[in-house]
Amino acid sequence: MIVVRVFVAGGTGVLGRRLIPQLVARGHQVTATTTNGTKLEVLGKLGAEGVVMDGLDAASVGEAVAAARPDAIVHQMTGLGGGEPDMKHFDRFFATTNRLRTEGTDHLLAAAEATGVSTFVAQSFGSFNGIRQGGWVKTEDDPLDPMTGTVLQPMIEAVNHLEDVVVKAGGAVLRYGAFYGPDAMDDQVELIRRRRFPLVGRGTGHSSWIHLDDAAYATVLAVEQHATGVFCIVDDEPAPAAAWLPHLAAAAGARPPLRVPGWLAKLMAGDLPGIMMLEGRGFSNAKAKRELGWEPRHPSWRQGFKEELA
Repeated sequence: MIVVRVFVAGGTGVLGRRLIPQLVARGHQVTATTTNGTKLEVLGKLGAEGVVMDGLDAASVGEAVAAARPDAIVHQMTGLGGGEPDMKHFDRFFATTNRLRTEGTDHLLAAAEATGVSTFVAQSFGSFNGIRQGGWVKTEDDPLDPMTGTVLQPMIEAVNHLEDVVVKAGGAVLRYGAFYGPDAMDDQVELIRRRRFPLVGRGTGHSSWIHLDDAAYATVLAVEQHATGVFCIVDDEPAPAAAWLPHLAAAAGARPPLRVPGWLAKLMAGDLPGIMMLEGRGFSNAKAKRELGWEPRHPSWRQGFKEELA
């Protein structure tokens, strides 16, 4: 294995904080970014050289990448700073992340081209957003659902932009499932404990999950193997909401979730809960296992939720 200089854009996010130590442990030199100068110390403790960068400012991105002189760029930038998600106005809640996946991706790719960086790995999303037709489990060959006319449409448009430009540039796109692990779903678990996260209808919609450490390991492999193309980074068990939500509640020591009809869920919280819990399509990890040689240490959310919330 050749030691490389890795530039992690978005080093203080929930995945960045798990990714940096894994890269460092394998001997790589890491420069990682934050938008907040007070978090530079956090990056230092993780083993990275920290730098303040605004992912939505082309000049800021260009200067940071040029100064780091990386061999590889990993795009983990999001605009999710914690707080309870606004399901009903998810398009507003996710607006900054959508910009980072469009404008931010373009800025990073331009900086990669300007500095001759050929290895580029970017965060995408593949949990319940597979095309809503046919079987419940999708692969990289299946399109994402456009979510036309819903609050999720801007998110899918941003993800599609990211995937298109990164693949065309010869990079790798990692469609991570729904994260769980340290700090990843504290708000969700709190809602479940307060019985404010009901099961919608029969809960037939499927989702895919991934532990943060498994997502980080797949990312390390993608960097080291100069991977190209799209990979679904999910555990072995895509599952309907009727299975994973009661299990998560039990693991959290909460009472079983309430059940509400689809029309009421839409009235109270908009499109998102119904789409996810009634119509969602999960993803298969077969390609990532086959081509990256990756195996999740947490093969199923069933054990993972219990371990994380014990």
